[in-house]
Amino acid sequence: MMRWLLLGALLGLLIMFPALLTAVVGAATAAVSEPVVTAFVIGLTAPRRPPRLALRRTP
Repeated sequence: MMRWLLLGALLGLLIMFPALLTAVVGAATAAVSEPVVTAFVIGLTAPRRPPRLALRRTP
């Protein structure tokens, strides 16, 4: 839900200020050109796996 609100806010700003599109495209291009940033974003958006249950050892 929050994703759609942020996307709507960005689109609203782009409609109100068309010159802002150049800045957004430039920032996106700069972010994608950095491999560390790209890997970080992919890691954030990757589906999460539940943690493995630790095996309890009996003494």
